[in-house]
Amino acid sequence: MPLFFRTESYFADPADLAACNQLLSNGSKSFFAASFFLPKTTRQPASALYAFCRVADDAIDDCRGDRREALARLHNRLDRCYAGRPLEQSADRAFAGAVKRFGIPRELPDALLEGFEWDAEGRTYPTISSVYDYCARVAAAVGAMMAALMGVRSPELIARACDLGTAMQLTNICRDVGEDARNGRIYLPLDWLCEAGIEPQTFLARPVFSEALGSVVKRLLDIADELYQRAESGIARLPVGCRPGIYAARLLYAEIGREVARNGYDSVSQRAIVPKARKVAVLSQALAATPFPGGDYKSPALPENGFLIDAVAAVPSATELAARAKAADRRLRGIGEKVVWVAELFEAMEQRERVSQEQNNAMLSAMRGGG
Repeated sequence: MPLFFRTESYFADPADLAACNQLLSNGSKSFFAASFFLPKTTRQPASALYAFCRVADDAIDDCRGDRREALARLHNRLDRCYAGRPLEQSADRAFAGAVKRFGIPRELPDALLEGFEWDAEGRTYPTISSVYDYCARVAAAVGAMMAALMGVRSPELIARACDLGTAMQLTNICRDVGEDARNGRIYLPLDWLCEAGIEPQTFLARPVFSEALGSVVKRLLDIADELYQRAESGIARLPVGCRPGIYAARLLYAEIGREVARNGYDSVSQRAIVPKARKVAVLSQALAATPFPGGDYKSPALPENGFLIDAVAAVPSATELAARAKAADRRLRGIGEKVVWVAELFEAMEQRERVSQEQNNAMLSAMRGGG
């Protein structure tokens, strides 16, 4: 019996994967669309990963009681996944299978839950560095997990995956300024707001768009665009079959930022929604112009993402895990074959001894009869 699953498609039950896909088709449309461009061996575990993240996020957002208790329950679910005893829920079972099969470091989903905890606390972010800290947990960690699913362990490429996750989260922040403010949350750097003459608490009390606020949103989107560009050099060095899907996700999210720009950076009185026709055009572009290797993919990582990069680099890839499993399986078979060989040797020796004894007994009987 092998110690690990031998092929990627066997990490989870097909019925659980189908349930994960159904969940994502309703709640994570950008990822769901981009995922069709991923090879099956990556799309399936990616669906399991995103489904678990979606369920975890919903568990906090939909919590009507103490969010700390909801977080404690999520940590328990994560404990069970990593112990190989997931809850009897499709997303948990599929995620547990992906964790085992693809060697996803525990630090990554732990970081995600820490980000949810910061949301529950209503934490604000004084500087752009503290915004990066938040993005590292709720988005870059997911980018690092996706890279791990694709067998990527190079620190430089993990850094680019984290850049992509950070850029996506910055885009989300810019899109949701008004919605977040009406929910009592603010994710824009507070010092940037103050520099623009906006008092954060006053804005939260009465969220209204202004040119000054638009300048802050534009400033953050400009950083997101820089990170998208840096991420492309990493996308170009992913396994060939994975490039179109990840590039499609990059283009779809960047298009949300462009829609915010088209609205004059006003994401308070309106929410940027990319029309379906434009999404189709973006997906077509992802197929027609997937990045080729080039550019400086070794740019320094954002310091705030360093702990994620270290965590992934310290764990063997799925390919290495499979190779180790096969080697261990061969060793066990070798030991088993030696045991069988020794047992057969002893049996043959005992058989020869019995035959020799029978022959001796026959000779003794014949000598006695002749006497």
